[in-house]
Amino acid sequence: MTLVAVTQRVSVCQQTQERRDALDQNWTRLLQSSGVTPLLIPNTLQNPVDFFETSGARGLLLTGGNDLVSLGGNAPERDNLEMQLIAHARDNTLPILGICRGMQLIQNVFGVKLEAVMGHVTPNQIISVNGIERSVNSYHNFGSKETVPDLVVWARALDTTVKAVEHRSENIKGLMWHPERLHPFHSEDLDYIRRAFAS
Repeated sequence: MTLVAVTQRVSVCQQTQERRDALDQNWTRLLQSSGVTPLLIPNTLQNPVDFFETSGARGLLLTGGNDLVSLGGNAPERDNLEMQLIAHARDNTLPILGICRGMQLIQNVFGVKLEAVMGHVTPNQIISVNGIERSVNSYHNFGSKETVPDLVVWARALDTTVKAVEHRSENIKGLMWHPERLHPFHSEDLDYIRRAFAS
């Protein structure tokens, strides 16, 4: 199995005032079903690039949760960590896959303007994947209807909101749905993750 670095959401426990790193257990199930071994990355590492390098991870998965700070989010430590890891992965031509927030961060890195969108929090949404309709879930409040030359759009919602992108020349991909929340896991998503991190 391919070892992949996986980022986590910051979850604030009001009762104890703890800032906790968290990841849905379904991610481990999904990734292992795709031939990937997850390495969870703590958000407060002093040197996340060293951690990434010494781990031997062969790719980077940016998971969902937490709006970007520029969009009103409250997890600056996560923004900082993920930006460092994206830069390192790009410098070393390692694959990057962003899910929901992760795709938003990728879009942000490449200069896509993100705006508030309506109607994109639902367990069932019809999207167009290369002209073919597919049902997915959707749990995001920000998105875009435009892209930039570096990022090719291959899936859109019916209101034309961008739902999936791939970089033209680098191994960078993004999905705006949550494959870990579909049960059973969708074979197309398993194949996509497998191809994204193929050695």
